[in-house]
Amino acid sequence: MTPAPAIPVALEIAVTSPAGAIVARDAGADRVELCVGLELGGLTPSQALVEATHETGIPAHALVRCRPGGFTYDIDELALMEREVRTVLRSGAAGVVVGALRPDRSLDEDALRRFVDAARSVSAHAQVTLHRAVDHAADPVATVARLADLGVTRVLTSGGAASAPAGAATIARMVDAAGPVQVMAGAGVRPEDIAALVATGVAAVHLSAKRSVGGAGHGGVLMGSGDDDSGHAVTDPAVVAAARTALDRSA
Repeated sequence: MTPAPAIPVALEIAVTSPAGAIVARDAGADRVELCVGLELGGLTPSQALVEATHETGIPAHALVRCRPGGFTYDIDELALMEREVRTVLRSGAAGVVVGALRPDRSLDEDALRRFVDAARSVSAHAQVTLHRAVDHAADPVATVARLADLGVTRVLTSGGAASAPAGAATIARMVDAAGPVQVMAGAGVRPEDIAALVATGVAAVHLSAKRSVGGAGHGGVLMGSGDDDSGHAVTDPAVVAAARTALDRSA
C-alpha cells in the first residue's frame, strides 16, 4: 500500500490589520491570526477589522480575549466572549482562538464547550483553536489530551516555556498526546527555529513576524501606562518570506 502523502506544515502569522494580512498572504502564509493589542498578548478585534481582513482573501482566525491578564474569567466575561465568538465568525472569520482556565490552573472545560458551541452555532465548519492559556495550565500535556472530546481543532503552544524553541521537547510530547487535534508551535519563533520545531511533529508554526515603526510621536505626552512612545508593530514581509522558505526546506 502506498503511504499517504505528508500534510505540509502550515504557516500562521499573527496580524493586527488588513494591511498585515495582505503582507502575510503575499509572502506565503497559509492563514493569519487576527487580534489587536499584540503587545498585550492579543485582544479581540472589532467587527469592522474582521470584515476588512476577510476581504483580503486569506483565512483569518480571530482571537477572542476580552482583556489582558490571566485566563480565569467571571460569568460576565465568559458571556461577553461567547457573544464575541459569534460576532467575529459572522463577520467573516474562518475560526476563533479562545481559552480559559480554572483557578487551580486546570482547563475550564465548561467555558471551552460554550465557546465551541457558540462557534458551531454560526458555522458547522468553524475552526476552534485553544490559545496559549494551555501554557499556563498545570499540565499542558494532559490538557491537550482532553481537547478532542471538547471539539477543539488545534492548540497554539510554546510547550509551557517562555518560547517555543525552549519548549520543543514538551511540544513533541503534546503532539503525541493530542490525537486528532493539531498542535501549532508559537511564541518567540524565528525563521531559523522552524526546522527544529517541524521535527517535533507539529501541524503548524505561528509567529508575529513583526517590526516596529514610528515612535517619538507624542513628545513625551503619553497616552496611557502602556504607551512607551516606541511606535507600533507592523508585519514584516521579509520575515514572513524567510519563514515560508524555512518551512518549504523542512518539508
